Amino acid sequence: MNLLGISINHRTAPVELREALHLSEDEIRAFIQKTKDNAFAEGIIISTCNRTEIYAIPKSDKTSLKDLENLIKNYKSSFEVKDENFQHFISRESIEHLFRVACGIESLLIGDNQIFKQVKDSFLISEEMNFAGVLIRRVMDAATRVGKRAINETTISEGAVTVSYAAVQLVEKIFSNLQKKSALIIGTGETGEIAAKHLRDRGIGRLALTNRSFEKAEKLAAELNTAVFPFSNFKEHLHKFDIVVSATSAEGVILTKKDVEDAMKKRNYASMVLMDIAIPRDIDPETKKIDYVFYHDIDSLNIIVEQNLGKRKTEIPKVEKIIQEELDNFFEWYNSLEAAPTIKTLRDYFETVRAEEVEKNINKFSEDDKEKLEIITKRIINKILHHPTTELRKISESDLRAEDTAAKISIIRDLFGLNKKE
Repeated sequence: MNLLGISINHRTAPVELREALHLSEDEIRAFIQKTKDNAFAEGIIISTCNRTEIYAIPKSDKTSLKDLENLIKNYKSSFEVKDENFQHFISRESIEHLFRVACGIESLLIGDNQIFKQVKDSFLISEEMNFAGVLIRRVMDAATRVGKRAINETTISEGAVTVSYAAVQLVEKIFSNLQKKSALIIGTGETGEIAAKHLRDRGIGRLALTNRSFEKAEKLAAELNTAVFPFSNFKEHLHKFDIVVSATSAEGVILTKKDVEDAMKKRNYASMVLMDIAIPRDIDPETKKIDYVFYHDIDSLNIIVEQNLGKRKTEIPKVEKIIQEELDNFFEWYNSLEAAPTIKTLRDYFETVRAEEVEKNINKFSEDDKEKLEIITKRIINKILHHPTTELRKISESDLRAEDTAAKISIIRDLFGLNKKE
């Protein structure tokens, strides 16, 4: 199978190079349109913050991995991109790598299941652009199975592996019902935004934001449908919140022990959780000495993250076993598309149908006619199958590329329902 694959990712290239080669959805569509008519028969393009990958079946056997590299470099990057910035894959290697990506074991954060959705979304673009043929559809069916099995049959995606998510999971252990709680996010940079979204997804009762740039906070607040406070007076509202997550880029402490003590008095000492996920720290660590205050900083959260990453790593062999099983299943299907096995399967299927119908009706015939019935029905089956068999042999003996041969044979197998029956 002449399926070529290239990948530039967090293991092969620095972030500025990955950014230079990143493709938006519109750019992916334009790239497909540019290449599908003259270079590639079908394929799929995946582009995220940590990787840009192209899997494609070339129309010409002369098309190489280097050609694929040059296409993406000339299309997008103004940076110098070297061969060592790419990983290269052919045939089974391409499919195996795609499977590894789909289930998250190639991700920067092992087991990241966001990539599973991103892979599926990329396939939908290929389908919409008529860039997904018989083989790519089958590959994506298998990749989807790998992703689902990894999630359902292992714990590769369980446990927080980011500080933001670890903070939220720890909050859930302190407060069993977040629907009755309120949270304030201080700082709406990437870390604060992720924490806010995690809390929203966990069903927090009330959520509010504050940030030095009020416009930035307003933008995120509009997206999350939350309240927003000016940074200059957010301390006046501190007592209203059960959970405070601080993730600013301030140079020093922005919440002192006295600030928290004042808020606790107004709260009548109802429990408050402080999650300081900033570097340097935003909240005075002395606040942990205040009664009914649960304080955690990035060091304690990183311990949770490292423990969960360790657990995920132990699940990799289980995921790799799933990948190999699905690879074997895929190539068993692919090899079955050769003409000889298909001819045999087709004849076996029709013979089974013939024999079953004869068996049902054999008692309606005299002893003399029973032998004639066998002969006549076999002749009918042979005549019905003569033309399909001839066409299958022609396809097999033609100069068509392997992918085109597979596509034609697959149509015949689907026509008679052979794949489903097997």
